[in-house]
Amino acid sequence: MKKTILAIVASTFITGTILTSCSTPTEKMENAQQNVTEANKDLNKAQEEYIIDVENYRKETNAKIAANEKSISEFDVRIENEKKDAKADYKKKITELEQKNTDMKKKMDDYKLEGKEKWETFKSEFSREIEELGASINNLMDKNPKK
Repeated sequence: MKKTILAIVASTFITGTILTSCSTPTEKMENAQQNVTEANKDLNKAQEEYIIDVENYRKETNAKIAANEKSISEFDVRIENEKKDAKADYKKKITELEQKNTDMKKKMDDYKLEGKEKWETFKSEFSREIEELGASINNLMDKNPKK
């Protein structure tokens, strides 16, 4: 009998504890809505940061592309007094570098927002390519003895 009474008291206590600790469906709904609202705020903040990163990078690369254009133009003026053969070779290389620079500008302008992961990949590859182009321009200018 003691075991039966003890079992009834224990199950009543457990049942009471469970019932008082449970949230009502309304409270659950409010908590879920609050969680969704916070998640949306975090998502919006991350999206804004991503867009700002893209815009800042575009400004940086546009400045590098403009600097490349300026260097190419200055080099083009400097080679005017070169011998005919050397001048033709330099002109050909200048044309190639101008085309690469134009292609890089187009590639950056054509980039569409496709998500942070794809952006990081694009940004890494683009940075490498723009640095290689800058190095090519500098190497060509270093070969010209009439700096």
